[in-house]
Amino acid sequence: MAKTLTGVVTSDKRDKTITVTVTSRESHPIYGKQYTVSRKYTAHDEANEAHEGDTVRIRETRPISKTKSFTLDKIVEQARETLDGGDA
Repeated sequence: MAKTLTGVVTSDKRDKTITVTVTSRESHPIYGKQYTVSRKYTAHDEANEAHEGDTVRIRETRPISKTKSFTLDKIVEQARETLDGGDA
């Protein structure tokens, strides 16, 4: 069974590629303190349908390029639109 991860799209500037940041909570092996770990994955987005800020689910697949071994499975939640409509 292929691994699936859920995260937020942090970049959609490349063609057919998105960068997804997956955050998780881990415990220190000795001290037991919990901390947040962020990992970035590049995923294949064939139709360029995911945009920055969207929450997406990605699944593991065969290596598509040197860095891409995940593909977009589903857009869980779309990002809210900005009110001004321009660059900040």
